[in-house]
Order: sequence, then C-alpha cells, then structure tokens
Amino acid sequence: MNERFDNGILTALRCPCCNSEMTLENDGKSLKCSAPKRHCFDFASSGYVNISSSHGSGDSKEAVRSRTRFLDSGHYKPISDAMRGILSRCVPQGGLIVDAGCGEGYYSCRVSGAGYSVCGFDLSKVAADQAAKRARREGLSNTLFGVASVFELPMADSSADAVMNIFAPCAEREYCRILKDGGILAVAYAGPEHLMGLKKKLYDRVYTNEERSDMPKDMKLLEEIRVRYDITLSGAEQITDLFAMTPYYWRTSQSDKDKLLGLDSLTTEADVIIAVYKK
Repeated sequence: MNERFDNGILTALRCPCCNSEMTLENDGKSLKCSAPKRHCFDFASSGYVNISSSHGSGDSKEAVRSRTRFLDSGHYKPISDAMRGILSRCVPQGGLIVDAGCGEGYYSCRVSGAGYSVCGFDLSKVAADQAAKRARREGLSNTLFGVASVFELPMADSSADAVMNIFAPCAEREYCRILKDGGILAVAYAGPEHLMGLKKKLYDRVYTNEERSDMPKDMKLLEEIRVRYDITLSGAEQITDLFAMTPYYWRTSQSDKDKLLGLDSLTTEADVIIAVYKK
C-alpha cells in the first residue's frame, strides 16, 4: 500500500476524529493518527480508505457503473482536457491537487497522469472503490482515494496547491481552509445549454440551466472557460448512462423516462463552464 501514494499526500492528511497527523501502519494497510487514541482507518483491498466523519451514502452502485461506462467512452474528455490545461498553467508539476467530490475517479486519474499528486474524496464508498481500482489499472502511484464529505475534508490547513470541483457541491469555506495562499479552485458546472438535447426528449417544456447559488463569494475570480460541443450517443445504454448521471434522473416521472426507450441515437449539447478562483 505504501506505493499507492507519495509522502506529500501522507503529510497533508489529517485524522477526521482529532485532526492529528497520520502515519502508515500495518505494512501500509492502515492509516493511524498520532494522537494517544491512535484512531485507525484500514484500506480496502482495492486501495481506498474510509476516512469520513460523515454518515452520508453518496451515489449508488448503479449510478457509479453508469458514470464509469459513460466517462470511459470519452464523451467528456474535452471537459477533462480543459481542466488539465487550467491546472497545468496554475500549478507546478508535482503539486498536490484535491478532487472534491471525485466520483469514480475519471478526472482525478487524468490529472494524476499529467504529473500531479491527487487526493480524491467522495461520500460514496462505491465511487471511492471504483476510483482506487481505476488508479491501480492505470498504474498511478501518486493518488489516494477516500470516503469523505467535501464539507469536512481530512486535510491539513494550507496543504493543497489546488482544488478541483466537478459537478459537485462547492464548499468555499472548506476549500479555502485546505488551500495554500495563492492556491487555485477550479469549479466545473453546467452551462445554460448543457444537455438541452436530452431534456427536449424528456420534457414538453425545457428551460436553460439556472446559475449556481453556491459559487465562491470571497475568492478572486481569475477566469471562466466555457467548453461547448455536441455529443452523439449511440444505443440505449449510452443514452441511459448519461441520463443516470444527471439530477434529472431523480426528478423525472416514469412516463417521461419512458420517452428515452427505443431511441437508437441522441445528439445533445455539452455546455460546461469552468470558473477559476484564487485564494
């Protein structure tokens, strides 16, 4: 387990119970804090660690499977490329990047593969497990994936060079806590026309996406990059996988969901804004 991540990651980790420093124990199979109680967190066989003080469940196994299949198809690669480009301009090679709300690890591993150390955290044990398996498949030794809330990250103050936050809740106060002075926060979220083609298949009346209400208010906005292109999906599985990744999946009646049945293909817009802030 020692080879799964570098010493910079270990130095940045903190115990969620008492905020003490962490060390690898039990031949790298566990994390233990330095406090007298020696709180212990064991790694799963896949390589992730449950280091959460929260009791949320996060995404289900089915949702993670859908997201994994869809992202592996490459349809969101332009979004990932844009995020990597931003980080390469703002963060020195070898810097520590936290993926807050990392899901199944697609974006984390693409950034790690570009030469950064990455800590990815998500409330879903299933997602963290899948992320660790992805990192192992890709031979990445500078990543750690853990179960934790983006509002309570098990990281030391001023320990991260950057935080990326992709289609996940934006916890400005917590991100500022873990960022170094001058550190970067990159938030990716749905633009006005994102997935409009999908919504038109589902609903009789469609609206552009509203602006987010949880965007940073006290950090300095450096730039906003808009990534826009069309996606063409082939077959019911790809269409269903994309739908299952969206918040619409839980808000849509069964009669409207049934409108996607039998579609051989679907073309829809990808419209994503990446807002970059500086601490």
